[in-house]
Formats: sequence, C-alpha cells, structure tokens
Amino acid sequence: KAEKKLERILKLLEKLTTESTKGIPIIVEGQNDINALHKLGLEGDIILASSGKSFLDVLGEIEERRKREVILLMDFDRHGKEWTHRLTHRLEEMRITPNLHFWKELLSLVGHDIKDIEGLATYLETLKKKVGA
Repeated sequence: KAEKKLERILKLLEKLTTESTKGIPIIVEGQNDINALHKLGLEGDIILASSGKSFLDVLGEIEERRKREVILLMDFDRHGKEWTHRLTHRLEEMRITPNLHFWKELLSLVGHDIKDIEGLATYLETLKKKVGA
C-alpha cells in the first residue's frame, strides 16, 4: 500500500513540475512550503500567499503575472482550506482558472498524515524508507 501511495505522489509531483515548467504559477502559504517544493526539485514561479500579505496583495500579485491559470497548493488545515476556497472564488471572478487538481489529489493521499505542503518532502523521505526505495 505504501508503494502505491509513493508512486502516486511521485507521479503527481512530476506532473506538477511539468505544469510549473510551462510557466503556471504555484501559490503556497509559507516560505517553508517553497523550501519543501525546491527540495522536491520543483522550481518555477511560486507565489507566497502569507507572511503578512493581505488577501488582496496576493490577488494583485497573481494578476500581475497575467496568466490564465494558477495552481493552488495551500496547506491541508482549516486555514489552508479557507484560503483555497476564497482564492478559487475570487480567481474565477477574475477569469483566472484556479487549478485545484494537485491540491485535491495530495489532500486525498496525504491529508491524514500531514497538514501542510512544508511536510511533504519529509513525508516522502519517510515513505521511501518504508518501502525500501
């Protein structure tokens, strides 16, 4: 079971990297989330949605990118879910497609085990040890 889970997470991260390489911005909550994504080999345009920024600041930053789509990758806790919901609503009003695919998939795969994107890299390392990869 752990092997299947690991495989699914790695495939998902591969797709995420592909999307990011195409120039689609990824929105995360904190600097540690960015660090975790970098650790997982993901570069690209990552927008920070917290550290004292208001909701409108974040929307402004997204708008400046002039992209038709952004990937929302908020945390899996109550706050992250609220932000995801609010951003989705506002982005749709701005005619920007919020991509929730990766967030929903990760939530279903690891949502019980970790509460944030920041914990993903460590979680994967632990999972790899478990399956002896």
